[in-house]
Amino acid sequence: MLHSVLIANRGEIARRITRGCRALGMRAVTVYSEADAGWPHVAEADEAILIGAAPARDSYLSTERILDAARAAGVEAIHPGYGFLSENWRFAQACEDAGFAFIGPPWQVIQQMGDKIRARWLMAAAGIPVVPGSDGALESLERATEVAERIGYPVMLKAAAGGGGIGMVRVADPAGMPSAFASAQRRAQAAFGSAALFVERYLETPRHIEVQVFGDRAGGVVHLHERECSIQRRHQKLIEESPAPGIDPVLKEQLTAAAVAGARSVGYVNAGTMEFIVQGGAFYFLEMNTRLQVEHPVTEEVTGLDLVAAQLRVASGERLPWRQDEIVQRGAAIECRIYAEDPAKKFMPSPGRITRLVFPHGPGLRLESGVAEGVEVSVHYDPLLAKLITRGSTREEALSRMEAALAAVVVEGVATVIPFHRRVLRSAAFRDGRVHTQMVEQGGFDG
Repeated sequence: MLHSVLIANRGEIARRITRGCRALGMRAVTVYSEADAGWPHVAEADEAILIGAAPARDSYLSTERILDAARAAGVEAIHPGYGFLSENWRFAQACEDAGFAFIGPPWQVIQQMGDKIRARWLMAAAGIPVVPGSDGALESLERATEVAERIGYPVMLKAAAGGGGIGMVRVADPAGMPSAFASAQRRAQAAFGSAALFVERYLETPRHIEVQVFGDRAGGVVHLHERECSIQRRHQKLIEESPAPGIDPVLKEQLTAAAVAGARSVGYVNAGTMEFIVQGGAFYFLEMNTRLQVEHPVTEEVTGLDLVAAQLRVASGERLPWRQDEIVQRGAAIECRIYAEDPAKKFMPSPGRITRLVFPHGPGLRLESGVAEGVEVSVHYDPLLAKLITRGSTREEALSRMEAALAAVVVEGVATVIPFHRRVLRSAAFRDGRVHTQMVEQGGFDG
């Protein structure tokens, strides 16, 4: 078993990993930037090491500074959390080369699945449906136009070297292709260091359903059921829940079987997520997130399992702590991500100092918070402040608890997405489970 872990992240996920380490008797060391000196994750760790200035490139995105901190702290392993370097295969390889256990999959798997085109090939070879699109990276506007005309508009341009919704551009018709292609290339280059793109057919109103998977070094792979992630803005998630409402049992069986087959085909180890888009009775592989997900608490709530503890145990060389038939969904859980963003201004970030902060407590309510009164919400990082998770014996009970919890939250000093969440939860479409990925853009909430 590992004895000490460096957490190469910040905010609520750093606090969550610290708790996971403590539960297993491991020493938790965190890193922090100058902007985060007063944040809770710094005070709660067994040791905290300053690694640089506020800009992420000078701190949380600096492999050398993180490795230097790990050496100074004398840890055995590095947990990347999510965001930052968590899906950077070069970082995972650097950790391994420096003698640290990387709490995640092998760097070769991150490399394979992080290349979205190669991931499509691998999943297609494993018998998993993929969205019609280009067979390789597209470096020219002319080639992108040819592919789009072959598969039919509208299409989606995506960065070949990254995911998370960053840099995705929808193209409605041939006239929009030149400007969209240039924009997507700029965003891809800025975010991932590569301007390579690929094209997929754009599905107008699909659901986004993902499956949590977990693997060990002995080749064991299981799924921990599905999550509904269709409520998004800018292709990034805002509300997640498990089970996915109204999902057909046959379709669910196909999704979970495909997720396990896909993970097993690439030798997946540790926690990961297979993401699919679903339209009608058909589903297609979207991408794989080779890390712990922001929305992992909803899976923990319906399965009663501790994903972070399992990550640490598998990274220590242990076998998976559960068999597939032991992983049962019970009840329902919903997560609302609380961002410092202004929904009235197209979800623009709302940096500033939090002057007052009140979170509710009660039965069936879980809070994952990275903030405290007085902290400064920086322009340098993702504006996620906290996550509210509610569970219930039924979806209706979980929804009722979430509505009450959101009404009780007080955040002053920055705008948040809470008014948006409350509007979504009141809507007939959401309450009936009639959701799709374009609802935010289309204003599809009628309550």
